[in-house]
Amino acid sequence: MAKPLYITTPIYYINDVPHIGHAYTSIAVDMISRFHKIAGREVFFLTGTDEHGNKVAEVAAASGMTEIDYCNKIVVSFQDVLKKLNIENDYFIRTTSERHKKAVWKILDAMRSAKTDDGQDVVYSADYEGLYCTGCEKFITEKELVDGLCPDHKVKPDALKEKNYFFRLSAFLPKIKKLIETDELRILPDERKREVLGLINQDIPDFSLSRERVKWGVPLSFDKEQVAYVWVDALSNYISAIGYGDDETTFNKWWNDGEVVHLMAKDILKFHTLFWPAMLLAAGVKLPSTMFLHGFFTVDGEKMSKTLGNTIDPNETVEQFGIDGARYLLLTQFPFGVDGDVQAKRFAEKYNSDLANDLGNLVSRVAKMVLVNFDGKLPSPNRDAKVITEIMERTEPVPNAAYSHIKHFRLSKAIDEAIDLIRFTNKYFNDKAPWKLVKDGKLEEAGGVLYACAEVIRIVSIILFPIMPNKMREIRKVFSLDDSTLTLESANTFFDLKPGASVQIEDVVFPRIDIKALEKKKQESVKQNDDNLIDISDFGKVKLVVAEVLEAEKVEGADRLLKLQVNVGDETRQVVAGVAEHYPPEKIKGMKVVLVANLKPATIRGIESNGMLLAAKKGKKLTLLMPSDDLPAGAKVS
Repeated sequence: MAKPLYITTPIYYINDVPHIGHAYTSIAVDMISRFHKIAGREVFFLTGTDEHGNKVAEVAAASGMTEIDYCNKIVVSFQDVLKKLNIENDYFIRTTSERHKKAVWKILDAMRSAKTDDGQDVVYSADYEGLYCTGCEKFITEKELVDGLCPDHKVKPDALKEKNYFFRLSAFLPKIKKLIETDELRILPDERKREVLGLINQDIPDFSLSRERVKWGVPLSFDKEQVAYVWVDALSNYISAIGYGDDETTFNKWWNDGEVVHLMAKDILKFHTLFWPAMLLAAGVKLPSTMFLHGFFTVDGEKMSKTLGNTIDPNETVEQFGIDGARYLLLTQFPFGVDGDVQAKRFAEKYNSDLANDLGNLVSRVAKMVLVNFDGKLPSPNRDAKVITEIMERTEPVPNAAYSHIKHFRLSKAIDEAIDLIRFTNKYFNDKAPWKLVKDGKLEEAGGVLYACAEVIRIVSIILFPIMPNKMREIRKVFSLDDSTLTLESANTFFDLKPGASVQIEDVVFPRIDIKALEKKKQESVKQNDDNLIDISDFGKVKLVVAEVLEAEKVEGADRLLKLQVNVGDETRQVVAGVAEHYPPEKIKGMKVVLVANLKPATIRGIESNGMLLAAKKGKKLTLLMPSDDLPAGAKVS
């Protein structure tokens, strides 16, 4: 009996709405989870959102919202995408939940109580002076910079000096290295394993466990003046979600007695393969079994970027190709795990080729011939004929081969096993030409061909169920099948269909996509988005006024925030604005700016903000909108 499987996506950072990268990882884990379930294995599938850190606080401030209000708003978009993509997760973790916070406190306390092998405290207090990239939410060294900039975000990191608590990572690296080398901690693919071992040899320093100046996070259990470093907080989600600290039975089942698999993109390799194992070793918690780090992808040959306009909205992909079509297309672009290119412009072409022409067409041909020639009743197999042996020999190894690919994270190969079998069966159907056999009066032989093809379709519907669950149920319904035989065991059995079973088909399972019509619709959508048209009544709700900045000061612990006192004519208001990098207090004081005056008040970093400044931004440059003439404070902008 296989161990229970606990499999996780990374938790997605909530500073923006979800994109195709989030969908890609979630669909992959969902496919793995569903395949193990049809093989009879117990599975717990976790996903969720990472909601703390400076980056979230700053985006919330720029939106004129409190941090938790912003998180509550954005998290819905992540949850909606999961529903639209038919992701069947067992739990959705939010790092702002009380349950998670208590688990973070427990692991913090465990780490603080721990000693290294030579008797030193694992957690110690010291001053940190160095660089920090808010975009990465990580401390960064000079040697990691490219032309003085963060290589990922192309911005100059902040220079910090503050009191922190540190985690003595250096004490755990030799043990982690040995665990990885012996595959007790399995890092996949092999190139990622080599990368991690290379990192260990680069003299990685101890990491800061806390932040003094950041306020949006989990306060340390032993020092409420500091909050947990966002990665310490985020990584703890993997154990907080299954009962670490509040449900020992559940935690033991999935973590201590189960197989634990973390799946993520390779950009967060260091945190998962070094920081996380070290934290667990210090806290006396078992390490995960496997970490699989898949590659990056470009879109139509270019890096995915809002500036280039080539981001793919998973909602739009679902609208164009259906839920199952979208899932299939995303995981069949290139081998899972490696870097690759998503050919969005060829989605429709692949959909038509694989799903409409190959799979959907075979279902329609077989079902319609049964309806016309056998009164909608599945004919009997011809067990002795050579023709059945040929297709059985081709089919029988496929289910277990597909499951083997799943167990080794070769997801696209598992799908290929089923699609290649469908293509073989289409050729078999054409070669045996059952329509000719019917015409020649060889009804029994024709029925045997149709039965064999129907059996392949049934088996394929099980193998492809984890990636296209809705469509596979639709196909199974054609042959009067329910979920009771939706198992890998059933897929390994030929002659499982019952002769005489009702066969009925009304709609095409995978309707062909009209590529020209789809392109026209996309162009119209782009034009509509470019126009960004709104009704005059919508715009009329926004009250814009000229405001004069009377006083300005930096918000403590927030490099980008200013607290302003502004005159709007009939009153003085307090506004928190994320403009400190471009407008220091001495520069903005006395300026006249444009203010959204009827925005709902928000509390940002404990400071009430009543309004939002308007600004234009291009690249790194931000410019506040100001009246060209010397208009009085309170003048209406329309």
